[in-house]
Amino acid sequence: MRRLRISAISYLNAAPLMWDFEQGEAGRDFDISYTLPSDCARALQAGNADIGIIPAAAYAEVPGLTVLPGVAIASRRPVRSILLVSHLPLEKIRTVALDTSSMTSVALTRVLFEKWLGGGRRFTSMAPDIQKMLASHDAGLVIGDPALQIDRSRYLTLDLAEEWIRYTGKPFVFAFWAVRQDALHEGTPAQDLASVFQQSRDHGLEPGSLDQMSREWAPRLSLTESGVRSYLTENIYYHLDAGCLEGLQLFYRYAAEIGALPAAPEIDFLPAANAVIV
Repeated sequence: MRRLRISAISYLNAAPLMWDFEQGEAGRDFDISYTLPSDCARALQAGNADIGIIPAAAYAEVPGLTVLPGVAIASRRPVRSILLVSHLPLEKIRTVALDTSSMTSVALTRVLFEKWLGGGRRFTSMAPDIQKMLASHDAGLVIGDPALQIDRSRYLTLDLAEEWIRYTGKPFVFAFWAVRQDALHEGTPAQDLASVFQQSRDHGLEPGSLDQMSREWAPRLSLTESGVRSYLTENIYYHLDAGCLEGLQLFYRYAAEIGALPAAPEIDFLPAANAVIV
């Protein structure tokens, strides 16, 4: 048996999920690395990680994954960190630069345009530098911490979670924990992975934990402590509940219909008990 390798997102929105791994004892049982959302998926696909906070879109593209139940990075209202940024009104946008850090938000952008905002746009992948994006495109998709740092008074911005909810009435799920099925045979038999990751989320959302995260992250992102806290408690929703699963399934359906993603398999959840197969 060996320690399982976790690939985690380096953005603020994942901070509560990592609480026990960084502040408690859970981290002693895993090898942890931090990267961008799209790279989490690639690490699992390549076998370089065993567990990852994968973009929801990756579940449709990476075979052999099992989802840890109950935990997500989702939103039931404007999310603030998934933005379409432009100097032009929506109807005049023809070319869109898509953040290479993203998989799910890229697919969401395509779904929104194709289903509701009008098709015929041209999409190009670019690094998330909004100045360079807008130098060659009408709009840019920016996600995560770079989106939180956008001065929205300088641009016309569209919050993509807000748009999804407006048109569907469903929450939007951006990411969740997934484990390679092959790795379930290799971890410590006594580990109940589902409970470990749920408890870390719960501890990360306690008031004292949120206070500490707000103090630490505010200067990193040039945000106020209250802005960090409101983002974590009001804009991000951390539960993969029935409503979020409905929204996730609808996203998979629409993304497959327009060719943004292959058809997603049925979601295979790891049981909360007997989480490691031996």
